[in-house]
Amino acid sequence: MKTQRALIALTIVNLAILLFTVTQQIRPAFAEGAAPMLRGSGLEIVDEKGRVRASITVFPEGRSKNGDAHEETVLLRLITELGRPAVKISTSEEMSGLTLVGPTNTKDTYVILQSRGEVSSLKLRSEDGQEKVLKP
Repeated sequence: MKTQRALIALTIVNLAILLFTVTQQIRPAFAEGAAPMLRGSGLEIVDEKGRVRASITVFPEGRSKNGDAHEETVLLRLITELGRPAVKISTSEEMSGLTLVGPTNTKDTYVILQSRGEVSSLKLRSEDGQEKVLKP
């Protein structure tokens, strides 16, 4: 009889612990305060299929494949669902620019707005080969 009472008491204690634990997990979750700063060396935003749709990248200074020197550059890309970087915004100490390109099936439709040193320009090009460059 004593064993049965002890088991009943132990079961009641276990149920009380279980109920306490469950009630601690069920309470509503509240967002904590915003972090003061998000820091990193790059950022990628992906869609529900895992495709990169936007990125911010810092490219170190160096040389291009054809041997031209380039400074450290920050590049923001906005990418279409088919993977084409359709909007690019870049900046470095030497120049800054904005490029908008046409749909995925085009090769030569784009707008380039840039400032290099003390000179700025706007270049417009259509798929049919027409091009216009505006400089002040």
